Amino acid sequence: MDVDYGRYKALKFNRPSPRILEVILSQPGKLNALDHDGHRELADVWRDIDRDRDTAVVLLRGEGGVYSAGGDLGLVEDMAAEWETRMRVWKEASDLVYNVINCSKAVVAAIEGPAVGAGLAAALVADITVAGRTSRIIDGHTRLGVAAGDHSAIVWPLLCGMAKAKYYLLLCEKLTGEEAERQGLVSLCVDDDKVIETAMEVCEKLANGSQSAIRLTKHALNNWLRLAGPTFDASLALEFLGFSGPDVNEGCASLREKRPPKFAPDCPF
Repeated sequence: MDVDYGRYKALKFNRPSPRILEVILSQPGKLNALDHDGHRELADVWRDIDRDRDTAVVLLRGEGGVYSAGGDLGLVEDMAAEWETRMRVWKEASDLVYNVINCSKAVVAAIEGPAVGAGLAAALVADITVAGRTSRIIDGHTRLGVAAGDHSAIVWPLLCGMAKAKYYLLLCEKLTGEEAERQGLVSLCVDDDKVIETAMEVCEKLANGSQSAIRLTKHALNNWLRLAGPTFDASLALEFLGFSGPDVNEGCASLREKRPPKFAPDCPF
């Protein structure tokens, strides 16, 4: 490898085939939720991959048959409590989306089980997304008590249309992989035990294709997302504004206590 991936703590790496790099979300026992290290590393790793001359294609997946349950509640509570953490994670959340978009290498995401929050952002900004039939996709933000920032405001309307985007994002409704494919949110839906195998087949095809043609096509298509940059920036700012408000505390408490949230019935604006 041209790049030393040994410095990463929350991500694992594997070479299943020449020119293909697996990036594996790894938080055993916590459904691969992203803690402080995981969130930072998932934002940063794409710069290393972009300059890794040994890598043509990336397979992004979770460890142990699970993709990712999103942000670790400890991280979320720190964001709500600490200005410094909130601003650092805001920058990481911005970098995560822009770095995947701007990474020249093709990115294939494999979704097994739950896919929520920042992990979902990386999967849906990826170039091709393969989901298991019973995988569970949920944006998660409004359930937590903050605006749907991350990737949501730019990716969901583009992939499944504004009406469906508003339905799923405002209500925080869950989609199975089967429903997500039907709505156009993911590229392929396959049986749960075929997700990694199918994603690897896609990676092999990409690795054996014309790298210049594939990378230039990705660059051109992702201009749709770059054009939506102001919408993304605004949605992310509004999300992180919410981390200074009262609803996120109730959202966190309800998740820890495994109960429905009881948000205030009115709003100051």
